[in-house]
Amino acid sequence: MTFRPLKLVFFSLLTGLLLAGLTTWGALALFFLAPGPPALRSGLAIAYGFFGLLATAGWFLRSWRRLAGITFGLLLLPVLAVYNSAEPRNDRDWQPDVALLPYATFDGDRVTVHNIRNFDYRSETDYIPAYYDRTFDITRLDRVDLVAAYWMGPEVAHLFLTFGFGADHLAISIEARKDKTRPYATLPGFFRQYELVYVVGDERDVIRLRTNYRADPPEQLYLYPLKIPIDNGRRIFLEYVRDMNALREHPRFYNTLTTNCTTMILKHAMVNPDHVPYSWKVLLSGYGPEYLYDMGRLDRTLPFAELRDRAHINAAARAADQSLEFSRLIRK
Repeated sequence: MTFRPLKLVFFSLLTGLLLAGLTTWGALALFFLAPGPPALRSGLAIAYGFFGLLATAGWFLRSWRRLAGITFGLLLLPVLAVYNSAEPRNDRDWQPDVALLPYATFDGDRVTVHNIRNFDYRSETDYIPAYYDRTFDITRLDRVDLVAAYWMGPEVAHLFLTFGFGADHLAISIEARKDKTRPYATLPGFFRQYELVYVVGDERDVIRLRTNYRADPPEQLYLYPLKIPIDNGRRIFLEYVRDMNALREHPRFYNTLTTNCTTMILKHAMVNPDHVPYSWKVLLSGYGPEYLYDMGRLDRTLPFAELRDRAHINAAARAADQSLEFSRLIRK
């Protein structure tokens, strides 16, 4: 077989895999986004999947290839229309922990953050909502820490930043905003089922919820001080609050792959010219801290394994519990 026929075979196989992938994606998009009751959406998804796979099979038959390509394109058009018709909103019946959006107002170097979450928890789902406002002097920002929360092995973690202003610390976690009808699941997150939300909270809320109250599954938290110029940290903080404000007027969708806790951190860090580049470790977010270590953004005077052990804060957070010195104690 000559080189040219090999190229044609490879192209045909690659196109077939693409069509099969688009068939799967389109069926799921119809299931999650098509109008109507679940039975209708399921029927549309099954029908699209059947005809999509039929067209994919036809692609591998030379006499049917042209017809298969045209048919697949016609099938895909209404799916794209359904996908693009979904619009993000701020007026859903939200779960209480993400019902109130934070925002910030500016007065020179002073930034007042409104609706900082500080719930009084009795369990993960039993709590008394509480919020406060606080003014931060951006010139006093003196540290930025990365928090990594693990609950399903080393490959996947929820990452968020916490900003230190002397003794005051503000945790900002970028998450999927859930309404009362849809608990979070990974697969729907690919299909415009959740809006994006900035959870801005007291560390006694955002960290303690995960270390002291989440048990199914339990989470293990690691706190890493970032080794970055503090001016870079200030620019990142301002990017966070500006985007947080923008979401109040122009909501956007969360996406499990492209618009999530990790990718958004890197997006905001791009405000600095020496930001870290994207990597496959961004997709497997559990490796994010190790990636930052390799890039020199964490303390490299210790081997990473020892640094990770020292960064583990569950025991300290449980001991500190509701103490007003919570932030100091988990860093002790």
